[in-house]
Amino acid sequence: MKNHLVRTYKSSEPLPREEQLAWKIAEVAVDPVEVSAEVTDMVINRVIDNASVAVASLGRAPVTSARGQALAHQPTPGGSGASVFGVASKHSPEWAAWANGVAVRELDYHDTYLAEEYSHPGDNIPPVLAVAQHVGSDGAALVRGLATGYEIQIDLATGMSLHRHKIDHVAHLGPSAAAGIGTLLGLAPETIYQAIGQALHTTTATRQSRKGEISTWKAHAPAFAGKMAVEAIDRALRGQTSPSPIWEGEDGVIAWLLGGPEARYTIPLPEAGEAKRAILDSYTKEHSAEYQAQAWIDLARRLGTERPELRDPANIARVVLASSHHTHYVIGSGANDPQKYDPTASRETLDHSIPYIFTVALQDGAWDHVGSYAPERAQRADTVELWQKVTTVEDPEWTRRYLSTDPKEQAFGGRVEIELVSGERIVDEIAVADAHPLGARPFARAEYVAKFRTLAAGVLADAEIERFLAAAEALPTLGAGELDQLNVVAEGLPVSPKGLF
Repeated sequence: MKNHLVRTYKSSEPLPREEQLAWKIAEVAVDPVEVSAEVTDMVINRVIDNASVAVASLGRAPVTSARGQALAHQPTPGGSGASVFGVASKHSPEWAAWANGVAVRELDYHDTYLAEEYSHPGDNIPPVLAVAQHVGSDGAALVRGLATGYEIQIDLATGMSLHRHKIDHVAHLGPSAAAGIGTLLGLAPETIYQAIGQALHTTTATRQSRKGEISTWKAHAPAFAGKMAVEAIDRALRGQTSPSPIWEGEDGVIAWLLGGPEARYTIPLPEAGEAKRAILDSYTKEHSAEYQAQAWIDLARRLGTERPELRDPANIARVVLASSHHTHYVIGSGANDPQKYDPTASRETLDHSIPYIFTVALQDGAWDHVGSYAPERAQRADTVELWQKVTTVEDPEWTRRYLSTDPKEQAFGGRVEIELVSGERIVDEIAVADAHPLGARPFARAEYVAKFRTLAAGVLADAEIERFLAAAEALPTLGAGELDQLNVVAEGLPVSPKGLF
């Protein structure tokens, strides 16, 4: 990997295109380096993972709405159209990317990468796949495109924090998806460069979508970024240009949305001929919750099983979760957000409340993507009482480990201190989730397949489950025009309320 210094330049000191981050990303996208067998295998895993969580959300209102919008847009003349999860018909690729992006993101249950910035690199799959289906690409081309999308999003997240400046992480997704589509289609660097700039310019957004009364837009935000990436590629192919330099300009993203004119960022990117392996640094979720909660769920359910008396709030004086800066300030009490302690809060808000999540996992000894968020579960009297006793603090050591690049040190959990009414003090800790590559039960192909079977049960017919899994595992060998096999068809889906389309 080569580290690239990225900073703001005044208009009086022109920055050659070849030295701009968007161009360097475009060069990575066009590099014809072979995708390794290990990376190909992981791409298959993540295609299965994305389909799992998309299928589980097909009946939810935001997904139903987005699907209704997509169904109103027929395939465009440039191709045969793309598939929308749940239905057999074909539709325009940007709208398919939109609907499928919402479905994938709705439950907050797919893969993650955490560093300077948060990210869900699986959000790249819907837009890249939609374009691949539309133009009749083969499986090998899709694998190459997804390897690029994952690489760029993870590299950007490694070196450039957005949340410190209250910018949402989807600002890394627009450029990464555009780069991935560029690789898929074998486009020239110039075209990809312009699309990256457009995609970034149209997808910067504030983090209010993940704070306060967290709305259904949380699922739509990355889908919008993917849709914009598809549209940016279309415009760039038609010769349309983008703001430049988009990151480094005097009035660009760094100067006015991120660290300001004096800020410096170091972005690692593969050198020419170097394999794109970043997907191997990401990890998926065993539980449907914010990734920083994964290890805490595992710790809480173990503690509740070993010490059932901890489930009764009458026995508990207080619970303190010592964790990283990210966990404390984003999903913990450091957010200073009353919603994180509100029993009537939305599912989206509860998903971002570690005090709530730890409490329910402790009491239930398990986690369910539906039942753990049900209003009757959140409002149970003993849960509310115990929940109010759970707070978080930042521990500098856990923050350091969170940001460490050493896999032996990297940690996304923390230390729990439980003070009982009796005076007994219980202290325990966990570094990574059980499903993490360094966890107690790392996810492999069998676990991805099991996750799909579990989430698809009752939604898809048994034959459809088996057909999809066979197609997904054969992804690298699927021929031109055969990527529609990665869609699924379900019966009895709800109909979207009427909108404009």
